[in-house]
Amino acid sequence: MRIALGIEYDGRAYQGFQLQDEVRSIQGEIELAVGRIAAQDVRIICAGRTDAGVHATGQVVHFDYEPAGKERTSYAWSKGVNVFLPPDIAVRWAVSVPDDFHARFSAYARTYRYIIWNGRQRCGIMSGGLSDYSGRELDAESMNDAAQYLIGEQDFSSFRSSQCQSLSPFRNVHEVKVKRYGDFVIIEITANAFLHHMVRNIAGSLLEVGYHRRPAEWIGELMDLRDRTKAGATAKPGGLYLVRVLYPDRFGIPETSAGPLWLDSILT
Repeated sequence: MRIALGIEYDGRAYQGFQLQDEVRSIQGEIELAVGRIAAQDVRIICAGRTDAGVHATGQVVHFDYEPAGKERTSYAWSKGVNVFLPPDIAVRWAVSVPDDFHARFSAYARTYRYIIWNGRQRCGIMSGGLSDYSGRELDAESMNDAAQYLIGEQDFSSFRSSQCQSLSPFRNVHEVKVKRYGDFVIIEITANAFLHHMVRNIAGSLLEVGYHRRPAEWIGELMDLRDRTKAGATAKPGGLYLVRVLYPDRFGIPETSAGPLWLDSILT
């Protein structure tokens, strides 16, 4: 049997999603919890490996297991796994999927939101879920204009981490939006896939435009240069969320609000 789970987590206490020796990881916590319910060792596969300090509201994972006795309902899977997860990780949904479903390779698009706090003073209560760029006001319209240079299938070497292990720097960005909501500036980017640190590197360069240190056309120049050293600094991890992974309808993956949940009322 193959089961898919929708996962939400606060990444602050973990050294990223991927299982690692002697450090806490999202994958390690989920595998322990699922193993308790399945009564067997399991290995989970995720849609996208997030870095240390990065959050998710729309992560998708799958695992295989050998059922013993009566099959559990979707609700029983989500409720049961949540019992054994730490409070900063939660299963949002669970579904049985066909054997050819793969959390990573079946996905055709992923969406990240980068949430910037841009008030006059720093934020206290939600500081762990935001990237604080308070004090000087960002020009979100100029950032949005600049972001349109990223659309399409292109070489994203200028926004690629030196530790990136991908065989190709090409990615297809479907949509990028930058918009202000009060003291929040939200960067939302959808692509077929992402390079290591790609979203945070893009955000760092868009911040340069937002502070009027660079013109909007600079982002297009960076794309042509294909040189990471010419772009802006990597933005902080705290405001980055994997919010949605898209699959063909035939797999029956549930559609949920992108979140984070506290942001939904602001965006509507």
